[in-house]
Amino acid sequence: MSIKDALIVQAKKAKEAARILAVVPTAVKNQALEAIAGELENSAAQIIRENNKDLEAGRAAGLSSALLDRLELNEKRIQDMADGLRELVRLKDPVGDIVEIQRRPNGLQVGKMRVPLGVAAIIYEARPNVTIDAAGLCLKAGNAVILRGGSEAINSNRILAAIAAKAIAQVGLPADAVQLVQTIDREAVSVLLGLTDYLDVLIPRGGAGLIRRVINEAKVPVIQTGVGNCHIYVDQGADLAMAGRIVTNAKTSRPGVCNAVETLLVHEEVAPELLPDLYNRLKEDGVQLRGCPRTKAILPEIAAAEEADWYEEYLDYILAVKVVSSFDEAVRHINTYGTKHSEAIVTNDYARSQRFLQEVDAAAVYINASTRFTDGNQFGLGAEIGISTQKLHARGPMGLNELTTVKYVIFGQGQIRE
Repeated sequence: MSIKDALIVQAKKAKEAARILAVVPTAVKNQALEAIAGELENSAAQIIRENNKDLEAGRAAGLSSALLDRLELNEKRIQDMADGLRELVRLKDPVGDIVEIQRRPNGLQVGKMRVPLGVAAIIYEARPNVTIDAAGLCLKAGNAVILRGGSEAINSNRILAAIAAKAIAQVGLPADAVQLVQTIDREAVSVLLGLTDYLDVLIPRGGAGLIRRVINEAKVPVIQTGVGNCHIYVDQGADLAMAGRIVTNAKTSRPGVCNAVETLLVHEEVAPELLPDLYNRLKEDGVQLRGCPRTKAILPEIAAAEEADWYEEYLDYILAVKVVSSFDEAVRHINTYGTKHSEAIVTNDYARSQRFLQEVDAAAVYINASTRFTDGNQFGLGAEIGISTQKLHARGPMGLNELTTVKYVIFGQGQIRE
């Protein structure tokens, strides 16, 4: 069977499963989520064995330490996946909610009911935890999901998807509600992009190349997620000890994720005091700095930044640094080079903090906090399907509500239109 024919078979099964899931009671969906969480915990040793195959292949292929970190599953991360599913159980099910109801002059009551999107296809790279996050979120929101992970995580994704399908079948739901594309052939992506008869939405989650390809080629509606060229601007008069903690956390806690900081902007008044201390702190963590000429005047030993560095999502222990003359210059730089993901200011000036909120165009804008908090779990959404950087339908961490749409529901008592 060709790749296209095989994917059409999967998509047909997903569409049928979506019809069933759309009307499944919340209690049953929650049972399924609990079942997946339990299976993850019981299968931790097996998951780690399969994940080790991917890690060994990744090391042989020369993946960076940051990408290997994204790929790794250990007992804590498996437990975190299980805990994330149980957090979804505790969250309110949006399906069936009627919102914005109003009574018209003729007595009709008009409202909007939240309903599932239908069948979602998720195309993602490197992070196998996305397999479980996506499966759990789609299930709770009443959607079937087809998962297409990256080749570097194929063994991990296969076992995780199998665990999810087995667990939901145990509570009487269709196993086809969670399916993994088994082939790593790139043709599979091309096929998914054109399955308009079966897929309701396509969500790419990965690097700039993947997202650009999906946006340019897809015929299925796309929700664009998060290339993260994130910035932190340290303002004049800022608390420099706070700034140092925030920048260090945002760069080093997990540099291979999309909410890690990639560019630091520093006001010229505080740069001479902040940068030497911060450089020494980051050097201990293995971070390489690339600086503008004014930064190199303070730190002559660092590499020079080129124009391409201001656009770069490194996903690694590299940080671009630019000294700016004003708040306005910092905001212009962010709006020019940023990817509308997460941007932060460290400041003690209330007026400038409010201007930053208003003038910076991004899905998440921070005052005096690390960009690393842009995450569904940290925002109280449970897991997240991705960080949407577009402006239509969904923006920021995509939780349960963002995996639903609405239909108008109208309650009448025999009214007819004159």
